[in-house]
Amino acid sequence: MGYLYTGIELVIGFIALFVLTKMLGKTQITQITTFDFISALVLGELVGNALYDDKTHFGKILFSIFLWGMLIYIIEFITQKFKSTRKLLEGEPTIIIRKGKIDRQAMKKSKLDINQLQHLLRAKDVFSIQDVEYAILETDGKVSVLKKSDAASLTRKDMKLPPEETSIPITIIIDGELLKDNLKQTGHNSQWLEKQLHAHGISKIKDVLYAEYKEGEPLYVQKF
Repeated sequence: MGYLYTGIELVIGFIALFVLTKMLGKTQITQITTFDFISALVLGELVGNALYDDKTHFGKILFSIFLWGMLIYIIEFITQKFKSTRKLLEGEPTIIIRKGKIDRQAMKKSKLDINQLQHLLRAKDVFSIQDVEYAILETDGKVSVLKKSDAASLTRKDMKLPPEETSIPITIIIDGELLKDNLKQTGHNSQWLEKQLHAHGISKIKDVLYAEYKEGEPLYVQKF
């Protein structure tokens, strides 16, 4: 009977969550925000309690699932009906790269570091920050990217040009800290780096927010 009762609870919980998901719409899955993530954890915990806690009555859990679902639905209704509430309840997109420059304050506000930014950009097939004109951190944690015009997706094949060897950009400085192993990978030394920084009017590494090396191109540098 114990297995049968657990099975019945599991099926009922599955149906309840399925109905709730249909009620809330696809945005709860495809555009999950921080609030949505917390909601998913709470709903999962409610069903888990019903399955594995003998002292928890399943009827109360079922009631809690639908009450929580209604609260989420009300929040969604409010944000759709009253635009002024969206910033508070859903958050708003943040421009983290503006006109090719990293917005340091926006990064701090979003609790985002450069390594995380690079990861998000690579997910968009962007391997060099200097190829980005604008980058916007969306409310679901993803990044939307507008590339610079000279980095647009016009291929050499489109131009009927022969293929050219490509190389991955190498980050040399992040947040004023030199990445020695990465510098070594470029085949250059600290004296070369000092000359490159001096060419940008920079005398100290700690004054550099981000520096990137790309073979065959000048060193890309952005100050704090």
